[in-house]
Amino acid sequence: MAEAAYKHHGLHYRYINCEVSPENLEAAVNGVKAMGWKGFNCSLPHKVSIIKYLDELGESAQLIGAVNTVVNSGNKWIGENTDGKGFLQALKQVIDPTGKHATLFGAGGASRAVAIELALAGVKTITVVNRSRERGETVVDLINKNTEAKASYQPWIDGYAIEPHSDMVINLTSIGLYPNVDEQLNIDLDSIQSHMAVADCIPNPPQTHFLKTAKAKGCKTLDGLQMLVNQGVIGIKYWTGNDVDPTIMHAALKEALRIKE
Repeated sequence: MAEAAYKHHGLHYRYINCEVSPENLEAAVNGVKAMGWKGFNCSLPHKVSIIKYLDELGESAQLIGAVNTVVNSGNKWIGENTDGKGFLQALKQVIDPTGKHATLFGAGGASRAVAIELALAGVKTITVVNRSRERGETVVDLINKNTEAKASYQPWIDGYAIEPHSDMVINLTSIGLYPNVDEQLNIDLDSIQSHMAVADCIPNPPQTHFLKTAKAKGCKTLDGLQMLVNQGVIGIKYWTGNDVDPTIMHAALKEALRIKE
């Protein structure tokens, strides 16, 4: 999708995929620096191990403890994390998170990133729902110790009922991700109320069972495809200084994932 944006806007950049093994990460980073790249994305398993090869971390990346975007800023290599930023940018088109309550399902890397960005954006309270208490409380402690938001943990029991005062309900698990599209969140669907903004981080399929149910109940919804596109838009802005058209990237991503809906 980055290539599509570069072509559309006439930008003289390329976005290439490079497979790098953990034992070759340092050599790869040194090569990037030697060639003067504008930056790069990194995915698992390098999101944490990349940090020691960088000069600085952005605020979110520092709090999350993981990097997915690296920027060459005046020959200073800065690590950023756009996972939560892409989500927040999309969320603000649906609801203003300031002073609101968010319920998050899941406590993995995506949950950490989104929780941090929500807290920094002014969310008042966050409930983290997860089966593993240890992982759930790790996210809660991260929020409570580093931001002004107040977070709490709730165990994910079968048929979990969403707190009625929730303004935002967000699935940050892989439940329902292609090809397991028939998998559903084990929650009380009747607890979804029309005043809630409901989001799902899964990009494929964009319209999960969770989102379809929420939409049928009159909720404003947000899909994972737009979050992924926004991450790309933010990355290109970091690297080139240009604002690109997200609709071009959205169309390219749908084509790449063979999404027809």
